Amino acid sequence: MSGRTEEALSYEQARDELIDVVRRLEAGGTSLEESLALWERGEELAKVCRRWLEGARARLDAALAEEEAGEESEERE
Repeated sequence: MSGRTEEALSYEQARDELIDVVRRLEAGGTSLEESLALWERGEELAKVCRRWLEGARARLDAALAEEEAGEESEERE
């Protein structure tokens, strides 16, 4: 597992590591302790991905609201 902190991971890095964690869990052959550690890491990575996606959604919503406000002000003129 990676020693990188959550804050240092890009969305793509977190997603790729999460995919690797899932593959390792699905493949089996790990001890209970290692499986639990992988599960915990997967949860952390999923949170990182969720934060990135929520941030992207907020930016899109803000851009759309700004565009809509601009269109409304043009219609009034």
